[in-house]
Amino acid sequence: MGKVILITGPARSGKSEWAEYLARESGKEVVYVATATVNLDDAEWQQRIQLHKNRRPQDWVTLEVPVTLSASLADVKPNTCVLVDSLGTWVANLLEADDESWENAVAEFLETVQLVAADMVFVAEETGWGVVPAYPLGRTFRDRLGTLVRQLAAICEAVYLVTGGHALNLSILGTPLPNIMNNE
Repeated sequence: MGKVILITGPARSGKSEWAEYLARESGKEVVYVATATVNLDDAEWQQRIQLHKNRRPQDWVTLEVPVTLSASLADVKPNTCVLVDSLGTWVANLLEADDESWENAVAEFLETVQLVAADMVFVAEETGWGVVPAYPLGRTFRDRLGTLVRQLAAICEAVYLVTGGHALNLSILGTPLPNIMNNE
């Protein structure tokens, strides 16, 4: 398993910029895995995607992978740094999967992460800091993403919380919870 880093935090906090900085600093060839899907009918979404594209160095390889994340990770070369932006978008792309299919996708993803020799940097959104969503699909998204982030964090070398333009290394500042999972 290569070096695995997770970066989490709220919207517009600087998560992607921190991930891009860490990828550049790795000194390795960077493979940027974009999980967003292009929607030509949504101009604001296109602007967000373009902002990310404009920040990327031209020598980075970009893969657009809205669903088949595990297969794409399994194919990367060992001497690379893979930046996945973002897990929240990947979860959203699979939101209509039934619970069994989702759990299988997560198990495959976590197994793949542990088998890949490349360094990996994952960006994930924090969605559970507000009220419980009033609709079932919103609760499903929040719960799936929160559980995925916690499971991935357990196998990461470093976990960062980025908020207000500052990155905190939770692996140094925090104490990992015991290996228990609950549905809170």
